[in-house]
Amino acid sequence: MVALTALDVVGGQAALGGPAASSRDLIAAVRRGFPVRTIEHVIESGRMTLAEIDELVLPRKTLSHRRKIGTLTTEQSDRLMRAARVIAEAEVTFGSQDKAAAWLRRATVALDGEKPLALLDTGEGAAQVEALLGRIAHGIAA
Repeated sequence: MVALTALDVVGGQAALGGPAASSRDLIAAVRRGFPVRTIEHVIESGRMTLAEIDELVLPRKTLSHRRKIGTLTTEQSDRLMRAARVIAEAEVTFGSQDKAAAWLRRATVALDGEKPLALLDTGEGAAQVEALLGRIAHGIAA
């Protein structure tokens, strides 16, 4: 599998509507607020469901409101990128979108019986999932 990034998961530069050649560009895009089409891309690509977006990024009612405005807030964009970063890392680690999706949605003993995706609602939870993915990628017993 080719290297996948969080930017790819949200639709790449096309979805952002501008350049994101560096991490500084991406930080600026998060601060401006991503276009709503980034959420649409994540859903259409099958990486997250509307229910998962509702739980981890922004509530459906708020999404409906943000669709009228056209952009997400800084905080919503940041939460979306947090999820996208972990999804991208899982897809690279497991070698496919399907395998990564299955792992992200299956409870694991290494995370005290939690589903990895469910932990992405906080930065600390995402860090624990990323650490576990790193151990898996390096063949260390998870």
